Amino acid sequence: MTPVHFTFSSAFILGLSGLAFHRTHLLSALLCLEGMMLSLFIALSLWTLQLNSTNFSAAPMLLLAFSACEASAGLALLVATSRTHGTDRLQSLNLLQC
Repeated sequence: MTPVHFTFSSAFILGLSGLAFHRTHLLSALLCLEGMMLSLFIALSLWTLQLNSTNFSAAPMLLLAFSACEASAGLALLVATSRTHGTDRLQSLNLLQC
């Protein structure tokens, strides 16, 4: 495993562990998801550059578009949650209370 691959895989694992263990606020969960998507985007971009193939050149842009859609949906949920509940703490959310 090259140092570049190790760096991006460790960045993805750190984002995943942050998402799994530090679930206090919705904003921190969204930031961990964005870190994971950023590491995937950079790794996929480097992979397409290493292959020197034009077949996979649209894949990083497609991943970036899905990441932007995920971020906008997450921020919309954050705003809606903070307006209805007054906070973005995940402990205050209850699925049975809809």
